[in-house]
Amino acid sequence: MHNLSILIPCYNSRCHKLVARLAELLEIEQQKNKELLYEIVVAEDGSTDKEAVAENKTIEALKNCRYIIREKNVGRAAIRNFLCQQAMYEWLLYLDCDVIIQHDDFISRYLQAEGKVVVGGLVTASHCQQMAGNIRYLYERKAEESHKAIDRQRNEHREFRTTNFLISRNVMLRFPFNERMTTYGYEDVLMGKALSIGGISINHIDNAVAYDDFEDNETFIAKTEEAMATLNSFADDMRGYSTLLSHADTIHRWHLAWLLHLIYKICGKSIRTNLTGNNPQLFLFNIYKLLYFLSL
Repeated sequence: MHNLSILIPCYNSRCHKLVARLAELLEIEQQKNKELLYEIVVAEDGSTDKEAVAENKTIEALKNCRYIIREKNVGRAAIRNFLCQQAMYEWLLYLDCDVIIQHDDFISRYLQAEGKVVVGGLVTASHCQQMAGNIRYLYERKAEESHKAIDRQRNEHREFRTTNFLISRNVMLRFPFNERMTTYGYEDVLMGKALSIGGISINHIDNAVAYDDFEDNETFIAKTEEAMATLNSFADDMRGYSTLLSHADTIHRWHLAWLLHLIYKICGKSIRTNLTGNNPQLFLFNIYKLLYFLSL
């Protein structure tokens, strides 16, 4: 691999430090391999935080970096397709704007990886352990137990995530993100399904980025509810790729949906109060997701 475009969609987030870190690592790799060509492209997806945008503009001063401001928010799927169109090079490394690069060989691991699609993974930053009252932190921390590369590889397409992945530009053009999905959630699941149907293998490696930007509980639960609405809208497309949807279908087959609806009416508000409070119980999170989904 001799050319690389790092593509970062951004929405109301400060990502100058991330880009500077990546630029530093790319310079090191280029010193080892003079044939390596690279760029970093950041696209603001209709961000409304003017202070964040002003700080991110300093990205333009970094070597081989481009910063694009788009006034209209088009959503997580469309902005990633846009970045693909903007890319100069054959290999595309997509990163979320709010992650941390933990390892000095992060770029090197991707340059050495095999396959047309490579997923590096995600962990929570070690210094976030004090966030025991944050439901997003508890959820991500628990998910780490089954997110090592060897575990993800067993269900390679269902475990595809957009946070941190490398893809051939040719493959990306053949299997773009579904731009019908304009609300939050599940665009990565449909992408994984499209790659599976297209016969494109996914190589999962241990090259995780870290996450330490945990939204407050109310915001996270609201985003979760939006994701459930997205899943409901795209249920026919998602079957076989969503465990929650499989559970919901089983409940409908057993004619128990009425009972879950009743439980949601009685308990839904109190469960939500717990999840958005200062001492959320993680075991209630998946229960709430199922109840909320069935209520739609």
